[in-house]
Amino acid sequence: MDILLFAIFLAACFGAGATGAMFPTGEWYQRLNKPSWTPPNWAFPIMWTSIYLLIAFAGSRVAGLPGSEYAMGFWAMQIAFNALWTPVFFGLRKLRGALPVMACLWVAVLGATITHFQLDFIAGLAFVPYLIWVTIAGALNLAVARLNPNEPELRPADI
Repeated sequence: MDILLFAIFLAACFGAGATGAMFPTGEWYQRLNKPSWTPPNWAFPIMWTSIYLLIAFAGSRVAGLPGSEYAMGFWAMQIAFNALWTPVFFGLRKLRGALPVMACLWVAVLGATITHFQLDFIAGLAFVPYLIWVTIAGALNLAVARLNPNEPELRPADI
């Protein structure tokens, strides 16, 4: 594994993760109706930090391999949708509007998982927790949208 490549992938991950600091959950999220199986708030930073380390590791393992074009394309796609979801859900409070972003994120993570497995078994394994977590996050997004059908969205001017 190339340490510089790992640092580049990790920087991309933490750039995407910075949207969590820019758009914190706050009181608004706390008062929303959520399903009983919602993970505790402390689990989110632990999971995302672990996932970002794992996918940076995975990306750095396959980036230089012949035939890695699709893996890198899916890697870039997943980090872009990862960065987009938080401002849509928490920033604009678009509970339903975040669902298409989450669907694209899930497809991108699935694609990244498959293409990383095709090139390097360990890199593929590193994406599995992410696929599981994004599946849970997608189900949670859907459940919160259903449990809060009248929650008003914010307009960019309101932020």
